[in-house]
Formats: sequence, C-alpha cells, structure tokens
Amino acid sequence: MKYSKLIGVIVIFGLLTASCKKSNKKHPDESKQTAEVIKKDTISTLLNSKDFDTLINGKQVKLYWIQNEHIKAAFTNYGGRIVGLWVPDKNGKMTDVVLGMDNVKAFITSSEPYFGATIGRVGNRIAKGKFSLNGKSYQIPTNNGVNALHGGNSGFQDKVWDAEKVNASTLVLRYHSPDGEEGFPGNLEVKVTCSLTEHNDVIMDYYATTDSPTVVNLTNHAFFNLNGEGSGSILNHSVQIYADEFTPVDQTLIPTGELKAVENTPFDFTTPHTIGERIETKNQQLKNGKGYDHNFVLNESQKSGMNHVATIVGDKSKIVMDVISKEPGVQFYSGNFMEGKNKFKSGLMDDFRTAFALETQHFPDAPNQPNFPSIVLNPGQEYHTTSVYTFSVKK
Repeated sequence: MKYSKLIGVIVIFGLLTASCKKSNKKHPDESKQTAEVIKKDTISTLLNSKDFDTLINGKQVKLYWIQNEHIKAAFTNYGGRIVGLWVPDKNGKMTDVVLGMDNVKAFITSSEPYFGATIGRVGNRIAKGKFSLNGKSYQIPTNNGVNALHGGNSGFQDKVWDAEKVNASTLVLRYHSPDGEEGFPGNLEVKVTCSLTEHNDVIMDYYATTDSPTVVNLTNHAFFNLNGEGSGSILNHSVQIYADEFTPVDQTLIPTGELKAVENTPFDFTTPHTIGERIETKNQQLKNGKGYDHNFVLNESQKSGMNHVATIVGDKSKIVMDVISKEPGVQFYSGNFMEGKNKFKSGLMDDFRTAFALETQHFPDAPNQPNFPSIVLNPGQEYHTTSVYTFSVKK
C-alpha cells in the first residue's frame, strides 16, 4: 500500500509531522519521546500512484490514501483491496502491518489472488460449488480442488470497484454484481465503507441488497504481520480467539457440520498462545489444513456492542490488534500456502507463514449446512455487517 519521488516524500513527511504536532495537542499524556520518534519517522515504503493508474475492462483503477493523526492506510479499487496499513509500534515508529504489492499488475499476476481483497459473493468454501435455494440448484465454478472458494473463478477480488473518498479518513467502495455472475442468482448491489477513527480503529462496514433470493457472505482478506511487512515469521505472534468451539473440516477443508470444543486441542486459543506453539502437533485437523485454516465459532462475548473476535500481539513490535465483529465466526489462517513467489512493496517475498489472516464471516459451506447460520439474502432485506480492527501497543 513511490508517490512521485521527491515531492511525494516531502508531502508525506509534512503530513506525518503535522499530524504528530496535532496529536500532541489532543493527547497531552503521550510522551514527548514517542511524539518525536513519530515526527522524525517517514513511511519507509512509499507507493507511487502511477503504478496503480490503469484501465481494466474499461474501468479506471487508482490508489487511494486515507489517514488521520495516528494511522494511515492505502487502498486500491482493484479488488477493493487494502494495500498497506501503517500504525505506531512500541517506539512510535510507523509500521506497515498489512502485506501488499506496490503496483496493480503484481496483484493481477500474483499466485495468491486474495491479498487484502474484499471477498464475495460468498467468502470461504462451498462444497463442490453446489447449493440449492428455494428448490433451485446452482453451480459455482470450482477453483479450490473440488470446491468453490471465495466466490468462484473470478470473485470480487478480480473486480474494479467504484471508489469515492468522502473525507480524509473514509473511502467508500461500490460494486454491482450482475445476476448469474459466477453462477450466483440475483443482481447484487454491494457497498463497503472503510474508515479510520481517532481511537486507532479501522472500520469495515459491508452492505448489500438484491432483487432476487441469493447468498452473501462478505469479508476482507488482509494478510497481517504485526511486526511489519517483510519482518519474517508470524509464529511468535500471540493469539487469543474468543471461541470455545470450531468447525472441524474434511481433507478438502469443508466443515463436517460438527461444532467441536477447542478444549484440550491445539485450537484452544481461549487464553493466549503463540501461533507456532502447537502448529506442528500431530492432529488430523492441523494435517487437513496444513496448519490453522479453520472457522472458529465466536462466543458472542460482547465488546462495544459486537462479538469479541480476537486479540493478537506482535512479538517484536508489541503492536496489539483487537478485532470485534457482528459476524458469528472467524477463519483463522496461518499462512500455510505462502510459497515465496510474490514480491511485496517492502521488496521481500511472501515466504511460508510470514502472515496470518482473520476473516470475520458466517461459517464455510453455510448454504449446504442447515445447522449453520443462514447466509440467504432476500429482496427487501439489507445485508449489513461490521468488523473493527483496533490497534494499540502492549505496555
């Protein structure tokens, strides 16, 4: 997530300096030392808007920045993607905690198509790409072995969204998904509002309406490393997931339908554990996922009126990411299929387990699992869900 060389550097340096001065006035309790570190720091990897300025299928692609006094994010409307996210670490240094490319071509050709993307129509897997709705059968292209993953062959990550920066800290993305796209019924109107708050929140608000019964399960597939993009393994990150149960999967990663207790398993993150602590344990579920790639059933413990999802801490940066959501589940993915084939804006590669994902969601294969929360959306209804990522520093 190369503004024009020298001018870009001067502009961003000015923004950071100005924001820190304002921050000192509004937050007198912050230490002078921390403010000075932020003041002197520049975002180490600058993105050049020209590398995102192109046409895809006749639609304009661009790079968009949103920021406030504390955090800064870059998005592109190709795939509705977050390209980078800069938050202060334990020393006040602005650290890019979201992995992404420095040009749109790299996103298009990446062997991993989901970096930072908005996922839809249906996030996660649908068994054999098949489901029935109101007595009619539908077939979604299978793109993950025998199953459909994240909306089929060409999901929302491949689409050019309409984008509007409504103010300095808010970006609105819109996409019209036509009836029959990737086999899904109904014309679907989708809106995603991405906003930053003074409390170091990144808020993702998802909305959708349809003119015919359909299925919808939207999420974002940011790949995080809280020590910073290109900083190495995430196995020493501490993770706490507020879930007493998870949904076990078969060898193709489709849920069996069971809700299994995490107690006495490597999936028990009800208290903090590092990602790598038990990931090599002999366990059939870990074998099926080649690590963690499973949906956790949230306890619905409330925080700010939503389900408390997870708390993650970067072991080097001490950056804390706290996640809350209206969703009933979260897919925890430990970067098991990262293969070192794609270069990030830091210049480093997507090596094995150098990022994790927390995809807030309804459960995988929900259209075929009657005991799972429904993802059916009917005409006259509005799909609306929110997920919030709050950043702080562990003292």
